[in-house]
Amino acid sequence: MEPDNDRRHRPVYMIGVAADLAGVHPQTLRIYERKRLVQPQRTQGNTRLYSEADIERLRLIQELTQKEGINLAGVVRILHLEDERDSLMTELKFMREEMERFKVESNRQELVALRKETIVPLRDDATLRWHRK
Repeated sequence: MEPDNDRRHRPVYMIGVAADLAGVHPQTLRIYERKRLVQPQRTQGNTRLYSEADIERLRLIQELTQKEGINLAGVVRILHLEDERDSLMTELKFMREEMERFKVESNRQELVALRKETIVPLRDDATLRWHRK
């Protein structure tokens, strides 16, 4: 079974179906593509194929333009900022995981060092003498 994220990005919808699902005219999808708001995959025959993630993005574009009254230039900027935010969030997650691994390794190394400091090996021929005053 493929992961949900892979399934979301698998191109399966032709332009007519994608337009219906997003509630727009196919010509609108071509305009969005020219403005780089959405980038469908292409088959060898140059047919556009849209993924579920593309459909979600198209619905967001429709919401921003129709309900919020934002023009396409504003939508381009908003989507760019959202993409940048998503990228930064992914990087932050990776950095947090790295930091946690570093902490675990650092603690492990610290424990090993403490054990080495507290255990003092004696030579076999060493003699212990106790002195009383």
